[in-house]
Amino acid sequence: MTGDRWEQSGLAFLTGDPDGPPDHSCAPLLDRAQANLDRFRTLTGVRASHPDAAEFLSGRAALTGFRRGGRISAGGAARLIAARDTWCALSLPRPDDVDLIPALLRHPLENTDVWPHVEAAVAESDAAEFVARARLLGLAAAVLGEVTPAPTPIRSRGTTRAHRPMGDLLVADLSSLWAGPLCGRLLADAGATVVKVEGVTRPDGTRRGNPEFFTWMNGPKLTYAADFSRDPAAVARLLQAADVVIEASRPRALARYGLDADGLAPRPGQVWLRITAHGAENEAAQWVGFGDDAAVAGGLVGHTPRGPVFCADAIADPLTGIESARLVAEALDGGGGRLIDVALSAVAARHAACGTTGPGAGALSPRHDPRTQKPPIHGPQTERRPGLGETRPSVPLVGGHPIRAVGADNPVVDALVDERLTSPRGG
Repeated sequence: MTGDRWEQSGLAFLTGDPDGPPDHSCAPLLDRAQANLDRFRTLTGVRASHPDAAEFLSGRAALTGFRRGGRISAGGAARLIAARDTWCALSLPRPDDVDLIPALLRHPLENTDVWPHVEAAVAESDAAEFVARARLLGLAAAVLGEVTPAPTPIRSRGTTRAHRPMGDLLVADLSSLWAGPLCGRLLADAGATVVKVEGVTRPDGTRRGNPEFFTWMNGPKLTYAADFSRDPAAVARLLQAADVVIEASRPRALARYGLDADGLAPRPGQVWLRITAHGAENEAAQWVGFGDDAAVAGGLVGHTPRGPVFCADAIADPLTGIESARLVAEALDGGGGRLIDVALSAVAARHAACGTTGPGAGALSPRHDPRTQKPPIHGPQTERRPGLGETRPSVPLVGGHPIRAVGADNPVVDALVDERLTSPRGG
């Protein structure tokens, strides 16, 4: 049963109030996630012993030792906050984000713990008003359930070509953190040659975090150092040689160098995957988002008697990685020539639409009155031993890949690109 798998995977352990029992209300999302992964396996021939979806959803928490925090995200950077009318989420993962809080609240702060001030301000605001102000400052914020399920935008780009085995494909992975790298890792598992592209001055931030997590996502990939500002032509050659491009930056980030999907002529059959927080069109294209707040935007939260809680660990990220891999595999199976726009919040909304189970499931809605809810006890000092039936996430098999320095494989990648661009067959 789905509920049993939710428990056994450790996802229940990661969901719920920190001083209460684990929450199973989000368990139905596992069926959709596993269906996406199974479809990817069928299309690419990945072996049956490949990890299941639950391992990809809970693996980071297992590697880092994260535990459930209720309205504090497992990683500690995000909060679910009660506004006058509904709930909203705010993520502050970077020091620069914290520095923006006085501007967000429109008054100076005297102590370093900004969250009590944020919560007090949100309580006197409508959620949409607060979130709009946060987004103008470049902060990751979302209103609970503001995004409804919709199909993934996919459009034609360039020409198609005959289907080829995964082992013949080159993937340029420009993404960082979790969703895009997981998609790239799955394609590498299927046999593709995946190149992890990082800026010489701005490498993937996960290099500074848990080394096992970075290796888990990126170990099988070649590493390529790109100088986007001084030598965009070298990056352009790599992107034009690739059969699949994965990018996860805001649209204008690559466009300034002429390296976006609209600025480069695609090779025949190329699939371009564009991952954003909230979509690639209109003002939403510039909104910042991470896995926890994007899940809240899609309405993907746990349900407890005290109100909504974060679902597992940055759940929109791994769900997006798995769904993106399936979409790329389907596009390649059809001859490619596609631009796929995947938004974290939209993926969360599609998984939230799978329904909820367990006590309190369905009792919350985006218009549920937050003022009637008793706050949980939480914070870094909180410690609660697992009770009967609480299963911690299992540590995934990371593999024996050493962490390679950024750009260690530049000569290999350059030679591969030269061969593909000069070969009469085009690679």
